[in-house]
Amino acid sequence: MSLLTQGQVPVKPRTGLVTAKSGAVFNADDDVWKIRGETDTVSIDFKQFNNLTQKLVGFLKSTLVWFAENHSTAHLQNIHSRMGHFARHLATTQSTTTTHITVESVINYASTLDEETEYYLATLKLLLTKWYRLGYPGVDADVIKFFKEIRIAGNSKGVAVQTMDPITGPFTNIELEAIQSAMNTAYANGEMTEATFLLTWLFMALGQRPSQYAALKACDVTVTLLADGTFSYGLNMPRAKKRNAGHRATLKQRNLIPQIGKPLLDYVRRITISFKGLLDDPGQAPMFPQTRPTHTIGPFAYHQTGARIGQILTAEIEALSVWSERTGEEISVSPLRFRRTFATRAAQQGHGELVIAELLDHTDTQNVGVYVASVPEIAARIDKATAMQMAPLAQAFQGMLIDGESQAIRGADPASRIVDLRIDKSKPMGSCGQFSFCGFNAPIACYTCKSFQPWLDGPHEAVLEMLIERRERLLKSADQTIAAINDRTILAVAEVIELCKAARTKEDC
Repeated sequence: MSLLTQGQVPVKPRTGLVTAKSGAVFNADDDVWKIRGETDTVSIDFKQFNNLTQKLVGFLKSTLVWFAENHSTAHLQNIHSRMGHFARHLATTQSTTTTHITVESVINYASTLDEETEYYLATLKLLLTKWYRLGYPGVDADVIKFFKEIRIAGNSKGVAVQTMDPITGPFTNIELEAIQSAMNTAYANGEMTEATFLLTWLFMALGQRPSQYAALKACDVTVTLLADGTFSYGLNMPRAKKRNAGHRATLKQRNLIPQIGKPLLDYVRRITISFKGLLDDPGQAPMFPQTRPTHTIGPFAYHQTGARIGQILTAEIEALSVWSERTGEEISVSPLRFRRTFATRAAQQGHGELVIAELLDHTDTQNVGVYVASVPEIAARIDKATAMQMAPLAQAFQGMLIDGESQAIRGADPASRIVDLRIDKSKPMGSCGQFSFCGFNAPIACYTCKSFQPWLDGPHEAVLEMLIERRERLLKSADQTIAAINDRTILAVAEVIELCKAARTKEDC
């Protein structure tokens, strides 16, 4: 039985060596294609299609060759993945090996998709329509007619943002501050590399995709001497997801605050020096190079893949065991959560769809409306009772409770006492166990510092009341972002109060 649909002209299947759009060469006859893109490597496995005839798999390969030659590796992988999902459905509904794709099988598959997965059909439509139009046998004409007659809903957008999902949605301010505090401590203690430290700050500051950070080169950091003698720092960020354009076809200038720009400039200067002799132009060295070089040729030599950049970010931050005040569990981390947080905070600051689209490097506003339409409250009411309930979950207090000054690390040094003149200069909150200079604002910054040793009889209740009263006042007269700036400190003070109560109860027993 012929697999050709009436009117189709037989086309010779693609075989042998193929050059992908990225320039990578692979063998179309292989059962597994390993294709290196500009900033990623994908594996296209055809062994999973064992419920399709060999001929049908051959025509599928030929069609995917076209996608490999004309689209990004990420798009190719997505097409392959959706076909795999469809093939697994066929395996559960057909007792015999599939010889060709019928409209009945597609309709049956469509009926199994829900609101969350209906968009899978759009990707399958793209593949099967191109398969048919290239002239390869195996797809019935009725399948193409069916796709023309139906309307397929797009991917559900914005649910994680609208619901502030604690697993995939934006971080709360308290969660983000907890991550920042943990990574600063880890870096200061030598438990996080400089590269990972700077990479994470760029994720938080710019909200770009992992593939864009993977494409960065040492030469992308810029510095300009201003008229007042200060320096302005910037980053030429490669654009991504632009059809028919490479990852570095266009660059977009992003401003960096000096606290990020200066250390990043110092870092890339050292990277440039380390690549002398490896590259003709050391300035073209990757900003975040491979630790074990496996890709050493071409314009993206020594670059990490986008997937690897994402894995590093997730693994390094989750290893810090940062806790969420919402779930009472360790925070789930992903590059997408940082991106959603960046966009959410932009909306909270009053930016419209056009500005957010530009910041996220979108070509239009169709995917950013959710941030503006449902701006999550970042300064929800926190009173004393709420703070006491949330405190054990957040675990914001990092120091150690002590009975009094005699137990303090610097107990013999009166300068170590932490006091607040607004409360009572004769009642210290505790002691500072740090021997080096600290420029942070005491006692507000102390409660989330690991060097702080609060005293059992310190006026912590008064500190909590002062912070909550100040928060309520700012909510009425200032931006919500300003009002929420000490939320994590409020939870840390509340935790200290609870620890004091537990310690007193233990003494009474």
